[in-house]
Amino acid sequence: MNKAIKCGKLFNSIDGSVSENQVVLVEGERIKAVVDEQGFCPEGYEVIDLSGKFVMPGLIDCHVHISEYGAPDTFRISATQLVGDGTLIALKNAQAQLMAGFTTLRNQGSPGFLDVSLKNAFNSGMFDGPRIVASGSCIGSTGGHADSHYSPYLKTVYDIIDGLVVDGPDQAMRAARYVIKYGADVVKFMATGGVTTMGTTVGAQQLTFEEMRAMCQVAEMYGVTSSTHAHGTGGIKTAVKAGVTSIEHGTMMDDECVELMVEKGTYLTPTIIAFKRMMERGEEEGIPPHAMEKAKKAGQYHQESFRKCLEAGVPIVFGTDSGSPCNPHGQQHDEFKFLCEMGMTPVQALTAATRTGAHLVRMWDDIGSVTAGKYADIIALDGNPLEHITDMAKNCFVMKGGKVYKNIG
Repeated sequence: MNKAIKCGKLFNSIDGSVSENQVVLVEGERIKAVVDEQGFCPEGYEVIDLSGKFVMPGLIDCHVHISEYGAPDTFRISATQLVGDGTLIALKNAQAQLMAGFTTLRNQGSPGFLDVSLKNAFNSGMFDGPRIVASGSCIGSTGGHADSHYSPYLKTVYDIIDGLVVDGPDQAMRAARYVIKYGADVVKFMATGGVTTMGTTVGAQQLTFEEMRAMCQVAEMYGVTSSTHAHGTGGIKTAVKAGVTSIEHGTMMDDECVELMVEKGTYLTPTIIAFKRMMERGEEEGIPPHAMEKAKKAGQYHQESFRKCLEAGVPIVFGTDSGSPCNPHGQQHDEFKFLCEMGMTPVQALTAATRTGAHLVRMWDDIGSVTAGKYADIIALDGNPLEHITDMAKNCFVMKGGKVYKNIG
């Protein structure tokens, strides 16, 4: 049956305005129209009364690890977890995200292409879940953030346990083609070292310009996007020059970094909550000392880099690294608060998780605003996040593609 959603307040992600007493008409999966309540005739519609709520587009988290669940020692998990186990965990995580109001997730690395399988299962209607933008396996260099650090006498499965390991532009190009072949929507590579990986320096560049350019070129040719895990200044600059679509984390930047990102239109996914959660809970929950030390080092530069990007007009999207240590899925609403603490207005924070995210994943024609013709991905909140940003956690209604998954009144 067609649905009519009565909205007390309706957030417009296109211009940041809020309208009152609007009705969103939904026919099938998509929005038919948005009309004023005063002239609305309910005949032929099932009315959903959200007149006391703050209504907005479904949220987009542009950086999650869907098969991880916040375990403090990811190295141990990767060594023991079967791909089937990871897939079941991913299904549970995805459904938790949907119930928290995240109707679209951009996965940034999972073993065995399980994120592609999850995307296909949700798209076919086999299971309920959010829209998935999949990366498949990450790509990195020998000894880099995507590589294993097991004993050299143990043989690991190339692209199941860890990422794809490449050395040289030819191997990089082949790896990018490989992940796209099996359904990746975004080519993810590791430009620098990482916090959780043993034996890597967090800021050190780990791929050459030629290697990065080869992967970005393949993504461009195939019509998909690219992203890179990047903490250090050199790796960020090189990736931007190579044509990467988005920088993930981006903790250490100088002015030249920011200028390049503005010039190229490169997106930033800051994932502030990942560092915050490690600092708050890491030692107590048993995150290995090497990871805690690197997180502290990277985190001290993060706020200044973010401020520079915000002031310069770098497009910033909402992303949380959900699944990383001490950072479970469906519990990442504090990222909105952290974005505001680091300089965003509440309107900018909400826009990052709707309009800007939709542009990054190249789905703006279908999601990111409550607009006629788009999928009916709609959520509602108790409270007003433009007055109290922490109200983003007060989710009481979730619709994805015209189907109601949550309505607690």
